[in-house]
Amino acid sequence: MARTLMEWGEGEMRLLLVEDDPSLRETLADQLRREGFEVITTGDGGEALELARTAQPDLIILDLMLPTLDGLSVCRILRKESDVPILMLTARSGPVDRIVGLEVGADDYVVKPFHVGELIARIRALLRRTRGRPATMLAAGDLTLDLLARKAYKGGQELRLTLKEFDLLATLVQNRGRVLSRAFLLERVWGVEHPVDTRTVDTHIRWLREKIEEDPAHPRRIVTVRGIGYRFEG
Repeated sequence: MARTLMEWGEGEMRLLLVEDDPSLRETLADQLRREGFEVITTGDGGEALELARTAQPDLIILDLMLPTLDGLSVCRILRKESDVPILMLTARSGPVDRIVGLEVGADDYVVKPFHVGELIARIRALLRRTRGRPATMLAAGDLTLDLLARKAYKGGQELRLTLKEFDLLATLVQNRGRVLSRAFLLERVWGVEHPVDTRTVDTHIRWLREKIEEDPAHPRRIVTVRGIGYRFEG
């Protein structure tokens, strides 16, 4: 899930730069780093999709002409999984190209050749516009959660989750990599007004594992931290 400017300083914002021209990619990455951004780069569409899912960038600069998977396809897939801002960077300047790019989910569109100063200004403007925007989609590998519809999918197939199972999974995904105590999960998912035994958390974790783990007996996504609680690994 993308961070916001309220959570991080502007200089700590993480950008994913997807550009198949190695010279342009490295030159632009260097200039963005000098502006204080953290920059991750790739020239491949398939790798871009995986980095978008695992590196949690705050904004993606996405070229259209890419090997493995073109930029439009990357954008279309990501829009089903994430609200991360996407700025398309392309040599296609026709009005139809712009319309298609925006309709598949891009937030802005910059045509090559461009002035780096204008690109940086557009990046900052886009980050400001999306500042504090609540995420409605969460993704972790082949798991996708639609927070508005309260539905979860694994490999494109909808999971049959109870209300508490969904809330528990959403809390774990939103705090990926963090160890969450049973007391924290009880308060966040069940609410302080509903005192329940901590074993309730363990029971629901077991049910979740049966639905999202390849091998529930040896979980790799929801990991037990002995004596504390659980950590979601993705």
